[in-house]
Amino acid sequence: MKKRIILTIIGLVTVIAVLGGIKALQIGTMIDHGKKFVPPPETVSTAPVTAESWETALTSVGTLTAVQGVTVAAELPGKVAQIAFEAGAPVTRGALPLRPDTSNEEAQMPGAPAEAEMARAHPRPSDQMLAEGIIAQADHDSAVATANQAQAQVDNIRATIAKKSIRAPFSGRLGIRQVNLGQILREGDPIVTLQTMDPIYVDFTLPQQQLPQLRKGLTVRVTGDALPGETIEGRVTAINPEVDAESRNIKVQATVANRGETLRPGMFVNVAVGLPVREKVLAIPATAVLYAPYSDSVFVVEDAKDKKGKVLRQQFVRLGTKRGDFVAVTSGLKEGEQVVSTGVFKLRNGQAAVVDNKLAPEFQQAPTPENN
Repeated sequence: MKKRIILTIIGLVTVIAVLGGIKALQIGTMIDHGKKFVPPPETVSTAPVTAESWETALTSVGTLTAVQGVTVAAELPGKVAQIAFEAGAPVTRGALPLRPDTSNEEAQMPGAPAEAEMARAHPRPSDQMLAEGIIAQADHDSAVATANQAQAQVDNIRATIAKKSIRAPFSGRLGIRQVNLGQILREGDPIVTLQTMDPIYVDFTLPQQQLPQLRKGLTVRVTGDALPGETIEGRVTAINPEVDAESRNIKVQATVANRGETLRPGMFVNVAVGLPVREKVLAIPATAVLYAPYSDSVFVVEDAKDKKGKVLRQQFVRLGTKRGDFVAVTSGLKEGEQVVSTGVFKLRNGQAAVVDNKLAPEFQQAPTPENN
């Protein structure tokens, strides 16, 4: 019985040893194949590292404000007798968009000037009588005061009519009316907004460290959602002398043309202030960069050691500003080197490559993609 058990154990050990040896041979063969395996070359498109001179600019987000903008309001109480404007319509300076009820004042106008004229007639003969000593100085002064009081009454009636008459203080575009015919207006009640649309202000802020680069007259380029594919240029017209103590930003104001009235007060826009100094940079397509938390990198296309084909070398880089489809490289690359321009996420260091630029995209500093 013991002999059988021993023989069985020996047989099991032998089988296990044979199976282990076979598996070890298989694993060894696979390792050898893995070491000898050479992945097929990857087809890539390339772009050169070019030295360019870029215009430097200070960028910010701005808000549009009207050069002149008010809410036309009632200066004196009264009833709306006529509304002579359409909401959103243009209006010229001095126009009468709304006429209140001035019937009471107009009813007094025929008699008040006549009374003033009669009152002015009395001091004229009293001047001669005062000189001849016929009347006293007090009588003469009383006649003059009566004449002045009558004229003041006329002026008061005319001023009341003028104040009740709502006129446009400047030319511009009216907003939505806030009154109705027959409505009783109180002093200060809003009637309609009035905005000057062309030109228009752009208010934006910049960090205080950029203040030495700012000055009046610098070119400003404005883009935004309301200007698809379009850029409007203007000029810096004002720089606030005070820096905000909380944000350490300085407020800047630019003036831009708005002939088509596409821009409206309250909109936000992107602002770029062009500086006269140009920056020399090494530029590559932004799609050539493999972005990673630890560091950004690109794949440089080089000749293989055996001079048979091309290989990829992963190179870590430091990036600068962007211009359209391009990004500036401050360190890590040299002018003239070729980098993979697309599909870098699927590449690895040392991989063989075949360059094919037939379907390479066209990179531009000011691209105008279609809005699909």
